[in-house]
Formats: sequence, C-alpha cells, structure tokens
Amino acid sequence: MRPLDRRIAVAPMLDWTDRHCRYFLRLLSRHTLLYTEMATTGAVLRGNPERLLAYDPAEHPLALQLGGSDPAELARSARVAAEFGYDEVNLNVGCPSDRVRSGRFGACLMAEPGVVADGVAAMRAAVNLPITVKTRIGIDDRDSYEALADFVGQVASGGCEVFIVHARKAWLRGLSPRENREIPPLRHEVVYQLKRDFPNLTIILNGGLVTLEQIADSSQGVDGVMIGRAAYEKPYLLAEVDRRFFGSHAPPPSRHQVIEAFLPYVEAQLRQGTPLQAMTRHVLGLFQGIPGARAWRRYLSEHAHQRGAGAEVLRAALRQVPEVA
Repeated sequence: MRPLDRRIAVAPMLDWTDRHCRYFLRLLSRHTLLYTEMATTGAVLRGNPERLLAYDPAEHPLALQLGGSDPAELARSARVAAEFGYDEVNLNVGCPSDRVRSGRFGACLMAEPGVVADGVAAMRAAVNLPITVKTRIGIDDRDSYEALADFVGQVASGGCEVFIVHARKAWLRGLSPRENREIPPLRHEVVYQLKRDFPNLTIILNGGLVTLEQIADSSQGVDGVMIGRAAYEKPYLLAEVDRRFFGSHAPPPSRHQVIEAFLPYVEAQLRQGTPLQAMTRHVLGLFQGIPGARAWRRYLSEHAHQRGAGAEVLRAALRQVPEVA
C-alpha cells in the first residue's frame, strides 16, 4: 500500500465536499488529499451505499470520513469503503452538532478515548487501509493539554498513526456548529506541542488557514495541513498548491481552463439526471477577488436552478468574466 502524501488536504465539510465539489477541486490540484462529507455508519450499512459513496476515479487520492462509535459497525463500514476503493478511512471525533452528539459520535467521543481506540482497532483489523482520526484539541471543560495528550496516547494504542487536529476546542452545549468554527480561539501551538511529544505519529494541523503563506508557515513543525472553508470559498487557492508544495513544474490552470475542463463532467452528470445547480453551487467562488466575480456568481445564481438548465448556463456565465482571469 503506497503511503498517502498528507502535506496538503481539504477538510471534510458537511453539505460542501460532495462528489461534484471534489471533482471540481481535483481540477485545481492533482496532489491535494480530498475528504468526503461525513457519512454515518448507519447510512453506509443501512442506506444506499452506491448513492452515498460513489465517486469519480479522478478524485483520488480520496478519504472517506465516517461517523460512528460501535466497533463492529465501524469495521463493516470500513470494509465497504475498501470495496469502493477509498484510500483512507477517517473517524470523525470533531463535529460538535447536537445530532452528532445524540448519536454518540463526533466531538463527544473525546471524552471516551477507549471507545475511539476500540473503533480504530476494529477498522484496522478489518481493512488494509490507513485509519485516521480527526479531532479537536478539547471539549467543554475537558480542554487541558494533559487531557488531549491522554486521548491521543490511548487512541494511538488502538493503532491510529495519523491525527488531524482542528486547533480549537468545541463547546458541546451553548454554541452552534458554525459558532464552534469561529468563537473558540485557535491554538496552533497545542498541535505543535503534540507533534513534539508524539514524534512517531503523523500530526496534521487544521484550522484558520486561508492563504498560501499561512499554509507554508503553519506546516513547519507538523506533518501536513488541512484547509477548510478557504478551499471552498476561494478554491483557486489550490491552483498553486501543486507547484508550491508538491514540486510540480506544470503551470497552474487558469480559471477559464478549469471550467472548460469541468464541462464534460457536468454534461455527463446532467445526462444522469443531476441538476445543474448541484454542481454549479461549488464553483461560485472560483473568480473571487477578480473583475467579473460578481457577474459570474449572479448569472449562475439566477439561471442554474431553472428547470432544464444545462451546461450552456455555465458557458454563458464564463462569458461574464474576462479571459485574462
């Protein structure tokens, strides 16, 4: 099994990083590791796995994020992930929403490191894939460095070698998921300390990285970084990633070239019955910060949702933006 290059990744983001988003992002960066939205073990095992887990082969390298806590269900879900050809299975121990908490998965599991370790061990026994954990630096009043180090140590004993750490604590009561992404202060230094104390583990830093300069600076002292909302809201950020971090000599594609490359995928999905808006909603930020961006967003917002809208809407929207972009 070839090791995954974890220097740069795009975070799993609910309602955002679906298969259409990931295909689009792959056109910007060939090497960035992509993650699915979180899929619960219940949905994987008792839902429609083809609808939930299908993806285009171009999306590789690609990781499936799971939500769950029952070792047997996690193991069975990991087997499904392996059958679908995913490159990694990631366990969500970071989401603070009420729905996640009531299902006994997400950030609330930071209080149960033994449960997480058992889940990791079960998945490792079931599949020959990397099993990773995405977590916070703490929850509620359980936010000391000692508690975090104890959590990481116990989960590592279950066989987890890769921890993706969102450098904010989570308040499980009193803050919404959105507020939990913004209000608790970022503490990157905690993640760097983890790497110093666990040098044999792979530690990935997540949280608050919005420019290439920040990404480059923040990657010093850890094994990689994960970009969240910035990769979605300003996706062209990824166009320079391959040259800057992976040694690619190919020039980055222009924004127009990205959309031209996206069109065959869009047309194929339209033939399968996918609504145009399901795809165009992910490209609204492509021209962010340059002339024509507002016209691009407006045209897509006004036309992509209309009944029967096809790829010509995307082509017409592209004509709203100067070619030099």
